[in-house]
Amino acid sequence: MDDNLSFLDAGFLETEDSDPHASLTIGALAIIDGPVPGQDKFRDTVAARFAELPHARDRVHTVPLDFSAPSWSQDPHFDLGHHLRRVALPEPGEEEALFGFVARVMAHRLDRDRPLWECWVVEGLTGNRWAVLTKIHHCMADGIAGTKLFEAMCDEVVAETPVTAEVGADTEPASTVSSWVESLVRSTIELLSPARQLRLVAAALAVPRRVTVAGVGAVNGFTHLLSEMLMSSTGTSLIGPIGRQRRYCAARVRMRDVREICTAYGVTVNDVALAAITSGLRQLLLQRGEHSGAHTVRTLVPVSVRSATEDCTVHNQVSLMLPFLPVDIEDPVEQLAAVHDRLTAHKARKEAEVGKAFTAVAQYGPFMPMAWAVRLATRFPQHSVVAVATNVPGPTTTRHVMGRTILEILPYVPIALRLRIGIAILSYTDHLVFGLTGDYDTTPDLTDLSDSIERGVLTLLTAARTAADASQ
Repeated sequence: MDDNLSFLDAGFLETEDSDPHASLTIGALAIIDGPVPGQDKFRDTVAARFAELPHARDRVHTVPLDFSAPSWSQDPHFDLGHHLRRVALPEPGEEEALFGFVARVMAHRLDRDRPLWECWVVEGLTGNRWAVLTKIHHCMADGIAGTKLFEAMCDEVVAETPVTAEVGADTEPASTVSSWVESLVRSTIELLSPARQLRLVAAALAVPRRVTVAGVGAVNGFTHLLSEMLMSSTGTSLIGPIGRQRRYCAARVRMRDVREICTAYGVTVNDVALAAITSGLRQLLLQRGEHSGAHTVRTLVPVSVRSATEDCTVHNQVSLMLPFLPVDIEDPVEQLAAVHDRLTAHKARKEAEVGKAFTAVAQYGPFMPMAWAVRLATRFPQHSVVAVATNVPGPTTTRHVMGRTILEILPYVPIALRLRIGIAILSYTDHLVFGLTGDYDTTPDLTDLSDSIERGVLTLLTAARTAADASQ
């Protein structure tokens, strides 16, 4: 197993170091039916399943001045007790208290001196239910890998099959000056080694081939993606400085309803999800008395670029698209059509492939200048991206933990760099859940957004059925 973090994995650490208000952890909240298990039984279950997963017992080791990429090293003092926590909600254990707990836990940074994950048992939910909150640093896994890590805790043995996603602090100090020098010497030797130089040459030679295969469209895609990163969105309260505290809530819709809309209009699940988000953000802007223009809401849409051969890796395998959501359009069906057309255009420009090619080549370049470039870039206020919306396919069949049925799985995505709203979309059985993260001080109306997303899907469903009845 490669002990070095990939360039993209390390980028999440660099970003977190550059933004004192960010905690770049992803998470999943499982709502579970039945009696809560005892702490010893739960501990044994996690010890047997989760702690054996890649890097679950490893700490991140960094080199002074970012002279080389961070790496994983085994924690010699690994103690499961540092990672398993147990709390109880105050009576009556309603959802608002649960969501508040999730927001507080996820806003707190993980301890870099220990493996970068936590698992919380939450007791006291209404209706004889309990919950498990799994928290993992984004440098360990992307959304799809994170889902696989979560499934490893389940009773069912899940076959390894390719998954295709829809488009959808202080570092560890060197103990002495000599160890600091030793780290630099080792890094220099590694950087100048023949094997390293061969990889650099291979990567350089791969660039023309990648561009040739992708064609002129890839060049255009890179140019367009770069211009989108540099182009500011119009002024809106959806973007701006953020604090350390978070809000969290969720919107829930039925997958069967979403698929019915997909069939009626010839679109994808991700199209419907982003159209519902568009409707919700438009209502939020109008409620705030703001203009919902064509260039108001540019959204970062992570795209999985995992191939079948990369499906088992836990490294981040994502690229991105930066579409404007059509919040200027009032009609929900026209919104859906615009979302579909814009995502189709972004795919045609091969922007995701360009992003993957860049990170693949960056993996073999010298890490220090790239790391410093990331740190420098993140210190300049960005005015382009207003929100992040990521879609991850979850289990299609019911899962169990220690014989108890998992009723729901709610996702969590972090926010940083002036993004005040993050939306994670996760499917589970016949449910599609939107997990909404907001900056505490600037998104007091986050639940209004979740309500509007649910109404957006129902409005599209009604329109689809009305159109079907009219055609008969």
